[in-house]
Amino acid sequence: MSPTPPLHGLRVIEFSAFVAAPSAGLALAQLGAEVIRVDPPGGNIDIDRAPRNADGRSLYWANLNRGKRSVEINVRSAEGRALLQQLICAPGDGPAVFLTNLGVDGELSYAALAKQRPDLIMVQLSGSPDGSNAVDYTVNCAAGFPGLTGSGRDGPVNHVLPAWDVAAGQMLALAVLAAERHWRLSGQGQHVKLALSDVAMATAANLGYLADVELNGTRRRADGNFVYGAYGDSFATADGRHVMVVAITDRQWAALLRATGLQESLPKAAEALGHRLDSEDARYAARELISTALRPWFAARTLAAIGAAFTDRALLWGPYRDFVQMLAEDPRVSEANPMFRRTLHPGVGDVLTATTPLAFGGAAPLPPGIAPRLGEHTHAVLQQRLGLDDAALQALVRAGAIAGR
Repeated sequence: MSPTPPLHGLRVIEFSAFVAAPSAGLALAQLGAEVIRVDPPGGNIDIDRAPRNADGRSLYWANLNRGKRSVEINVRSAEGRALLQQLICAPGDGPAVFLTNLGVDGELSYAALAKQRPDLIMVQLSGSPDGSNAVDYTVNCAAGFPGLTGSGRDGPVNHVLPAWDVAAGQMLALAVLAAERHWRLSGQGQHVKLALSDVAMATAANLGYLADVELNGTRRRADGNFVYGAYGDSFATADGRHVMVVAITDRQWAALLRATGLQESLPKAAEALGHRLDSEDARYAARELISTALRPWFAARTLAAIGAAFTDRALLWGPYRDFVQMLAEDPRVSEANPMFRRTLHPGVGDVLTATTPLAFGGAAPLPPGIAPRLGEHTHAVLQQRLGLDDAALQALVRAGAIAGR
């Protein structure tokens, strides 16, 4: 018998779009929660977002909503808003949990919902603390990081990864679990708010970057692929590939020198030029000298030859790969990694699919979940959760409150 999933019995109503809240719902669903995503008929603004398959179905939407139940409700209609309120507040064994990153008010506000379910847990994401709109890209540009990305020659560079959305998604999932624990201890619900911009600003503070400005007056500049405060850089290989090498500790640094045969010559050359290489700070200060010395070694070798030379486990290095190369070369992105399973998603395709990266006590990972079709579970969920019969469902269809089967 397979073990009970960690979040079995937790029911979450997700009213969302884009990345942050859907990724939170995905994280909860992958741990066994019943997550019901609610979209308007025809889908929310992210329903067709790229990338798409040959039939035009969004692979982005499908993957962020795997393992969830999909319900279409027209929340612009009075009947639809009342229906969503009923679905959120439906009785159950646990607390009512409502997860959203959309503007909700009236019948869907915390005050209104809590009147129906005093134990309501509502976790809500906004753009900025004052409630104004913001998305990852507008938050990122204000958080300092693009100014440190790239070479600095062409102005700030946005990172292609929507990092603040992803981080916010994990914080939203954590908020659900923290509030659920509070409910278990007290029986009380909570309205938990999170601003996307606060995720970025808190990260800049937590990493010491803001303190570095206040206490030291530091104004960092874009520095390519150098690693701030230690030694690390990227190098081109003889066969047109690139690798990243990092040496933070003394042991890692010594291993890099031995592997490249520079353990004698490089420290002496650095000393002759007034540099010491015996600490992280010293190696950072001498980073351009170090890279100049290392560059010919990498340029003379293929990626395979570098891998054969870098066998010391103290070495920190890795090849740069695009997504095509990841699938072709990296065993961590394959069924050799228990996190991945090849899964057939109807209407999407048979693709390598990830389940949760978390592993609990050596138990086999939970299935990664199937991508739902939009509105696939509308009638079943309303029957199961609200007790509506076919006649009531058809009346809602005719009223435009829900989509048909």
